[in-house]
Amino acid sequence: MRKLIFAAASVAALALIGPAAAQAPIIIKFSHVVAPNTPKGLAAEKFKELAEKYTDGKVKVEVYPNSQLYKDKEELEALQLGAVQMLAPSNSKFGPIGVKEFEVFDLPYILPDLTTLRKVTDGPLGARLLKLLDSKGMTGLAYWDNGFKQMTANKKLLTPADYKGMKFRIQSSKVLEAQFRTLGAIPQVMAFSEVYQALQTGVVDGQENTPSNIYTQKMHEVQKYTTLTNHGYIGYVVVVNKKFWDGIPADTRGLLEKAMKEATAYGNGQSAKENDDALAEMKKSGKTEFVTLTPEQDAGMRKAVESVYTDVAGRVGKPLIDEFLKETRGATN
Repeated sequence: MRKLIFAAASVAALALIGPAAAQAPIIIKFSHVVAPNTPKGLAAEKFKELAEKYTDGKVKVEVYPNSQLYKDKEELEALQLGAVQMLAPSNSKFGPIGVKEFEVFDLPYILPDLTTLRKVTDGPLGARLLKLLDSKGMTGLAYWDNGFKQMTANKKLLTPADYKGMKFRIQSSKVLEAQFRTLGAIPQVMAFSEVYQALQTGVVDGQENTPSNIYTQKMHEVQKYTTLTNHGYIGYVVVVNKKFWDGIPADTRGLLEKAMKEATAYGNGQSAKENDDALAEMKKSGKTEFVTLTPEQDAGMRKAVESVYTDVAGRVGKPLIDEFLKETRGATN
């Protein structure tokens, strides 16, 4: 796969050589792994529209959704090699390439609501995290929302004991691995595009995701129960190949930054709506039964995963976790 990515990057580089290069539009290949009608998909299309409009066609954005070009594990390498120029991977994806700090977003129940999230992403802490990506050959441009995660399975998940022995699909994240192991479940890392079939065939018993992801991938059709936990958050970081970005003329780059800022506001505004709509459609379908935890059951779940904060402190960094908690809870853990 690395050879294929490298070959694609070489072809992309050759395409820019020649006398016509100055007149040719700047091509931004924007690859992502979810459906076009999800918060990320809609924001990507909005960025394409605005980028092409503001630059008067000097920039052309090609959006490739649904893992058309690369799967989860391949896309960051493709970006670093220059085979694609822009991605919006989930925060979890940066841990495996050495920027473990982004896994702080994966901690269970660390973000109570979107208002609190904004305090982090729009403030100095969010800016500092983005700067960490420079050393990996990429520039962080924006934080995009997906939303809060729910649990799905073919059994009701009411207490920590209900998770024992179950196989759960997770994104590649040591924090998410610790979360499910703490609950007695068996975490299995799997590409997003493979989850539906794995649930359908019983390769895994359950998964955690936002309503818009569950609905657009039809996971609710092969899971009897959806437990409304809001236990975790999925968000994305829009990244661009640093060498490519730095090579864009400053005036054009400024217009692209404007387009990205507006696309971010649009996409994040769509996120809550898309998740609400997805929940309504899933309820209407009758294919999955919704389970709401009682306050006592919710408290039990929160208590059960408290130890995850300590378990991953060495990896993510205790000072960072404490700083994050100060922003989100007003106190350290």
